[in-house]
Amino acid sequence: MSKILVIIPTFNELENVKKIIPAVLEQNEQIDVLIIDDNSPDKTGDYVEELSKQNQRVKIIRREKKLGLGTAYIAGFKYALQNNYDFVFEMDADFSHDPKEINNFLNAIKDADVVLGSRYINGVRVLNWPMRRLLLSYFASVYTRIITGLPVKDATGGFKCFRIDVLKAIDLDRIKSNGYSFQIEMTFKAFKKGFRIKEIPIVFMDRVKGKSKMSKKIVREAVLMVWKLRLRSIIGRL
Repeated sequence: MSKILVIIPTFNELENVKKIIPAVLEQNEQIDVLIIDDNSPDKTGDYVEELSKQNQRVKIIRREKKLGLGTAYIAGFKYALQNNYDFVFEMDADFSHDPKEINNFLNAIKDADVVLGSRYINGVRVLNWPMRRLLLSYFASVYTRIITGLPVKDATGGFKCFRIDVLKAIDLDRIKSNGYSFQIEMTFKAFKKGFRIKEIPIVFMDRVKGKSKMSKKIVREAVLMVWKLRLRSIIGRL
């Protein structure tokens, strides 16, 4: 039986985690949920810690301050490696990623090493986003594909599943990016190491509760990161 870990970073997501955790756990009895909480003022961490005492499938890592999405996932990946999981998911807390898609990922990864939930295959599958943000996301993926040669339609998406062998092969301590650029960097490094990458269509629903963590800094970081990745690939420093 495979051990599956779903990593969900949180910052002020109390109302969402109350619903997302049971929704994820009910998809597959092999799933554990790991919440990475960045000292949420709304007491998300306190709630999850109490829940973890009642349910051994709920795990939590509490951090002292807001340290960013990328570092949260790195902490989760290291936890997965230390605890011998077979498959590891990245997932948002706000239901923009539908828990009902999890089993589709697990089916797809039977003949892949990384499965990406794509908003941009079989049309544009994004609901309730303003046009400006939709265009930014779409053309960020086009830009990434042109600069790096990464053969995916949705390079910045955050709903993903990795075989543990992928995480073992990537030097996680050298991953320094956050936000969009973190998603690009992880997929690009997996691609360059020869792992099989597969995209499956998902519908992305913008959050109903809570506040988006998107910022201009995250966008700038992604713009620069694709050039860094291309250069490092050329000189063999990935």
